[in-house]
Amino acid sequence: MNVPSTVAQALAQAQAAGLARIDAQLLLLHALDRKPHDRAWLIAHDTDVLPPTSLLAWDAALARRRHGEPLAYITGHKAFYGLDLRVDARVLDPRADTETLVEWALEVLPAAPQRVLDLGTGSGAVALALQHERRLWEVHALDHSPEALAVAQANAQRLGLPVQFAQGDWLHGAHGKFHAIVSNPPYVADGDPHLDALHHEPAIALSSGPEGLDAIRTIIAKAPQHLHPGGWLLLEHGYDQAQAVCALLAQTGFLQVESRRDLAGIARCSGGRLSPA
Repeated sequence: MNVPSTVAQALAQAQAAGLARIDAQLLLLHALDRKPHDRAWLIAHDTDVLPPTSLLAWDAALARRRHGEPLAYITGHKAFYGLDLRVDARVLDPRADTETLVEWALEVLPAAPQRVLDLGTGSGAVALALQHERRLWEVHALDHSPEALAVAQANAQRLGLPVQFAQGDWLHGAHGKFHAIVSNPPYVADGDPHLDALHHEPAIALSSGPEGLDAIRTIIAKAPQHLHPGGWLLLEHGYDQAQAVCALLAQTGFLQVESRRDLAGIARCSGGRLSPA
């Protein structure tokens, strides 16, 4: 493959290698040490010659992306619900599908002060998005991994959002009762072939037992002890797990059990509400 000399040639090189245009643009902006929102700059400067240092950074970034490393790990940034998060291999790469979980929580809870818990917070994406949208809420977040908590706490500090973080294994470590518990737990079945394409991401945050439901079962079983009457439990899950998760919720006594679809029309989250009595 020819070595690119201009912005346009670099983008053409990436697309010829199979990268989506948006990925190519964000990688090149990173190599040029420009902000992710500067995509229009690339169009206006498509004939600009790449400086030698940028060309070296571009080659390294392109090689990492070709080997399946998430774009967010290479650039160190990921946009989530309007927030610019810093992410790396200590946490999952936040997906747009998870915004469904945020939107659901914002819909069912009032804007008045509420106490909300995010389990398995990772980069802090869900907790930080909720705190950003509802400044009166008291948002807590737990994660088993101290490395993940370091990423989440750094994001909260940089964004000026007062989420309260603690280390805990699902609801072990949670104190008091909450008006809602939300979680994007691991839900891929052990041995699922999809895990091969996700080898750059922390395995502990991806798989959960032979059916992928171990963490979800634990959360559903323990959640009623930590919810106020009428409190909500909202969970992200796999594309084919909605029926199983809804059944677990109903068996545990949750009411108003339903699923919500992501942008692709897939039932991505399921949840329910404790009896208000």
